Amino acid sequence: MRADVGPLIRTLRPGLTAQAFDRFAAEAHAQGLVFTAAYTAGGGCVAVATHRTLTTSRGRILLVEDLVTDTARRSTGIGAHLYDVLVERARAAGCAAVELDSGVTNHAAHRFYHARRMRVAAFHFRLDDLR
Repeated sequence: MRADVGPLIRTLRPGLTAQAFDRFAAEAHAQGLVFTAAYTAGGGCVAVATHRTLTTSRGRILLVEDLVTDTARRSTGIGAHLYDVLVERARAAGCAAVELDSGVTNHAAHRFYHARRMRVAAFHFRLDDLR
């Protein structure tokens, strides 16, 4: 997990150290987070998706928390394949929708999601510094 998945997740979360990733992965997995990785024939991890299924007041959803492809492998179809896998998992789990957040300045990701018929359905608000 640390050697394969960690480096890709950390490209999305540059402040996440290897040790913090280990803690996150263990705790989040215990809370139901599923990690799905795509590998090359040679065994290299080139993309990762994380998700969980939740029952909400909006219905049962598959919440994608991370979807990242190695920068050298983007626009090769790997991310699209992982996205399709997640949609199929949502259908199989009886979900009404697939939901995710994307950083407001990540325009390439927005194009990717719009091309797959996703729409902007809400704003995500956050209050930091709760310590």
